[in-house]
Amino acid sequence: MGPRPETAGRPVRLRGRADVARLAGTLADLVVEALLREVWLTPKPGLVDRRNTGSHRDMDVATFERSAAALRPGFADFVMLGAECAAVPADAVLALARPAGLACERAMFRATGGVNTHKGSIFAFGLLLTAVGRLWVAGAPSAGPSIDADAVCDEVARIATGIVARELRRPGEPRTAGERLFQAHGLTGARGEAESGFATVRHGALPALQRALAAGHDADTALAAAFLHLLARNADTNLAARGGIAGLRFARAEAARVERAGGVEAPGFVARMEALDDAFIAKNLSPGGSADLLAVTWTLHRLPRLLRSGPASRSY
Repeated sequence: MGPRPETAGRPVRLRGRADVARLAGTLADLVVEALLREVWLTPKPGLVDRRNTGSHRDMDVATFERSAAALRPGFADFVMLGAECAAVPADAVLALARPAGLACERAMFRATGGVNTHKGSIFAFGLLLTAVGRLWVAGAPSAGPSIDADAVCDEVARIATGIVARELRRPGEPRTAGERLFQAHGLTGARGEAESGFATVRHGALPALQRALAAGHDADTALAAAFLHLLARNADTNLAARGGIAGLRFARAEAARVERAGGVEAPGFVARMEALDDAFIAKNLSPGGSADLLAVTWTLHRLPRLLRSGPASRSY
């Protein structure tokens, strides 16, 4: 499935472009699946799921479903963009991807009536899908059927190099919530996660999900294990923006307590998560950053097998 030697590192030729277009459609479907699995997973403290709307009053599961469907064409565009700029230096790619990201945001707002459902996911998956397109066409040693989570995350890190310094360390008074949280508490949020190559996912949530699957759990239970891992460890700026640093610390401490009680292996896991959901709602806490990373986790888990087997593969 990898690129032919004569196309490696060059703009995609017409014949190669058809191959990349098929790849783009397959990957866009995968990301939509990941976003739907995230919103359907229940219970998720403070977040929209099938139990309730969490700490939100302007969105529900149907809002997220409409948003995910509306984003599918834009996700495919990111893959195509990555393929087309495979020979461009990594540190120049982010600027090229921003217009596609803004187009995705407009599609999201049209589908949701102005509600921000997936802005963080657009940022994360814009980088991830652009990285896959670059690797697939460039013909690097990790490209084609052997693209794995490490290769993709390393490429994301190269594309996002310096983003924290450029966008959060600007002199003067902070102009955004992200800048305020960085200056006050050193939280780097989605930008820091991207610059690290999704380290919280790669070294934590993804192994947690795969351990649960290997232990015989179904996909939803494995996703719950990954989400609990994220909730206990991710420095989620959504939590800090809503509840201050105390809210972030509360959320992480409570998630760690559920882990110590046995996590998904414990008979009372669902009841503990429902109780935590009620507590988050009472404090108006919503770990939206961890929700975005959960979708990234599922995508990175599925990606290598999907590239080996093609779009018809549905095994987990």
